[in-house]
Amino acid sequence: MQRVCFLLEVREDRIAEYRARHAAVWPEMRDALSATGWHNYSLFLREDGLLVGYLETEDFEAARAAMEATDVNTRWQAEMAPFFVSPDGTRPDEAMKPLTEVFHLA
Repeated sequence: MQRVCFLLEVREDRIAEYRARHAAVWPEMRDALSATGWHNYSLFLREDGLLVGYLETEDFEAARAAMEATDVNTRWQAEMAPFFVSPDGTRPDEAMKPLTEVFHLA
């Protein structure tokens, strides 16, 4: 199982709304994530907007591609894009760059 961690930045003026949206993630979005191999997926948000994502999957690139092919992801990304700091206009799901794991206590 591959462990993936990534960072994104939520706009400070949208943090409260971002939290509210994630308190009620669409059921079809949850189902799509599970069906496309996103397991043990968590998001952590610092008060200044730093977002840390963590998930476990068999193959991150395959899971990303499968999720990208879903209609619900297209709709979710369109709604979530304005919440993020993205200087190059990249969608949040495209901006997820895995961090290099340097230690794991099994």
